[in-house]
Amino acid sequence: EELPNPGITASILQRMEDVTDQVNAVLNDKMSEEERAAAINAISKQISAKAVQGTNLHAQVQDMFEGNQFFLLVYKIYQDVRLVGAPAQSMGKFGGDTDNWSWPRHTADFCMMRIYTGPDGEPAPYNTNNIPLKPKHHLPVSAKGVQDGDFAMIMGFPGTTDRFLTSFGLKETMDVTNDIRYKVRTEKLRIMKEGMDAAAATRIQYASKYASCANYWKYSHEQNIALENLNTMGEKEKIEREFTAWVNADPARKAKYGNALTLIKEGYEAMHPYNVAMSYMQEAALQGPEVPLFAFQVANTLEKALDADTPAEMKGMYLEAIKKNAAGFFKDFNKDVDKNLMAALFKIYSDNVAAEWHPEVINLINKKYKGNYEKFAKELSDKSIFTDEARLNAFLEKPDMKKLNKDLGYITGKSLFEVYQKLSGEMSSMRSNIAKGDRLFVNGLMAMEPNKVWAPNANSTIRLTYGNVKSYKPRDAVFYDYYTTLTGVMEKEGPKGGEFEVPQNLKDLYYAKNFGRYGADNISVNFITNNDITGGNSGSPVINGNGELIGTAFDGNSEAMSGDIDFEENLQRCINLDARYMLFIVDKIANAQNLINEMTIVF
Repeated sequence: EELPNPGITASILQRMEDVTDQVNAVLNDKMSEEERAAAINAISKQISAKAVQGTNLHAQVQDMFEGNQFFLLVYKIYQDVRLVGAPAQSMGKFGGDTDNWSWPRHTADFCMMRIYTGPDGEPAPYNTNNIPLKPKHHLPVSAKGVQDGDFAMIMGFPGTTDRFLTSFGLKETMDVTNDIRYKVRTEKLRIMKEGMDAAAATRIQYASKYASCANYWKYSHEQNIALENLNTMGEKEKIEREFTAWVNADPARKAKYGNALTLIKEGYEAMHPYNVAMSYMQEAALQGPEVPLFAFQVANTLEKALDADTPAEMKGMYLEAIKKNAAGFFKDFNKDVDKNLMAALFKIYSDNVAAEWHPEVINLINKKYKGNYEKFAKELSDKSIFTDEARLNAFLEKPDMKKLNKDLGYITGKSLFEVYQKLSGEMSSMRSNIAKGDRLFVNGLMAMEPNKVWAPNANSTIRLTYGNVKSYKPRDAVFYDYYTTLTGVMEKEGPKGGEFEVPQNLKDLYYAKNFGRYGADNISVNFITNNDITGGNSGSPVINGNGELIGTAFDGNSEAMSGDIDFEENLQRCINLDARYMLFIVDKIANAQNLINEMTIVF
């Protein structure tokens, strides 16, 4: 049975075209950044509409090289995408957060989807009469395996990179974004783990939240370490000195590019205090305790329900939506954990953010509660309708905005969002100088080295990266081989329900050495390449020199955490699922020989 996935689509690129000249024709140097953005948006809509007129295609114009080039991308979007199958979580997430962004790895991170079309072969919404897509080409799957040094290329849709980031932006990323995230989440993870260790039910409720929080906690820390090890700051400053010397050597260049780095430097300096406040707002307040955000969202919906102009039937729908949302919220909510998060993280916010950016709730705690954050958090937890499902449902039977406005949970959420929105507005106006400086800087770099092959930053458009299957030596006396095997899965085995659980059927096949056609004495699980990937590439096909699928990309090693800013092919590795392990799971674990028979497998 193949399951429908409402909201999941598959976009297949049909063509792309350089439309830089068309966009530049409506721009001039006298425009402000806001005027420039508006003009680009307007002409992009015109170009996109014209490109797909009279078709069922979709188009967008995407800027490259910090707004120096523009490309039209035309897609065919399929709305009926069904889940064919996925391995058990114990295999698909084997190693969990502990192994995340690290090598050696032993994870079967994949699932299989199938695109369906209308009977005419064209995109159509889900319908039982739809038929599987008949592609122009499909990749043969190689079961021959890989060797160190083999060619490997990956095509996919990497999310974002920032390779043109200046030293000023790098300092802000390392000292503000990464440091604050790591600092706040260290405390958040400690509090969640304390609650999870105390009760099995809480461990289940917070397992996913803990993993999600730990994901970028680890990333921020590892990225800073990698950037320091690569001396990325020194390299950025060297490039900027060379750029400045090149600019100053010619009056015309000085007139065009002379202000670029100054705009960037002054932009970051002006935005720094706002960025600090915003980072703490996001990490310690809005993504800290859950009640404030939940209360604010419920209140917004409730205001619509109680509006005099809202039709009676809509009021009922709004109230039902709140109850449904609340049921999902409280299913994975522990009021003691959230209370402790609020007390600790609000204190961190108060201690580290300038008073002008203190929400009213922080001022309330410091005055009325004399800075006793535990007392405030306990009172909110004990009395707010947003910490208890029964209290909230009772309130919804007779909703009253006056009562809502006195609720500590709502007061807290509202005050946080007021400051968040004010910060967002201030920062938005400050980014224009940085954007203009970045655009001029990148334009100048490309003019300075016209013979260099430049790659634009990732922006979720299709990219190709080529390289090799490759082992590596991260530091003295340490060597990492290019592949892992099922033996490593058995060596890492942990307790049932944990990150390293090994299913019994997988153990049975391993000890019986029943690997079928996919291995003799063992089976390869993961392998590494020096391909250049980032978030968004998970599931991207890894293809050999014969155009055969040898695996799918899903992660990077810890040394690759700097890759979004500074790519170093000798240290950074892309971690891939070996196609043989995928075939083995489909064939031997799932017994889905029907799927095996559909594939063109090359042995």
